[in-house]
Amino acid sequence: MFIIRLDGLISRYMGESIAKLKLIFDSMYQHRAVYLFDEFDSIGSHRSYGNDVGEIKRVLNSFLMNIEKDESNSLLIAATNIPESLDKALFRRFDDIIQYPLPSNKEIAELIKVHLKGYLLTKGKPVNSLAKEAVGLSFADVSNACKDAIKEMILKDADKVSSASLLKFFQSRKTQYNKSIET
Repeated sequence: MFIIRLDGLISRYMGESIAKLKLIFDSMYQHRAVYLFDEFDSIGSHRSYGNDVGEIKRVLNSFLMNIEKDESNSLLIAATNIPESLDKALFRRFDDIIQYPLPSNKEIAELIKVHLKGYLLTKGKPVNSLAKEAVGLSFADVSNACKDAIKEMILKDADKVSSASLLKFFQSRKTQYNKSIET
């Protein structure tokens, strides 16, 4: 499996990104493997977005052309956590589109319990109520909020994880997510 780091693919020099992309597609013929383009929205955004630079649009066009010509035995995966930002032409190029839904209230409660296992929670909201406050967040966001609450407990030299702290970190992630959708 090869993980394609898009920060290494994108260059500030005109045409260099497309040349690097071509090298990746050429290697797909020589090395049968899984090629994962993570955070694909960085190059796969709608071409009609006015605030995008021309080079990124050319990279996306090149990607689309390379995918059309690809006859290798390799598997290509593009992953994103903001599929609504992707150019519609991409969805026609991939054989399968797999979407992972956000966790339910019950799944969030279980995840909180897993992360806080071995820690005491301050009196306040029970785990099920805390989980309701995290609805709309991804598994990763809930996990990271739990880790942040544990770190804060340690830094404050407390003996329990604060439910207020956990709520603060859930809200912080919701705010970050909403800001990223707006831009």
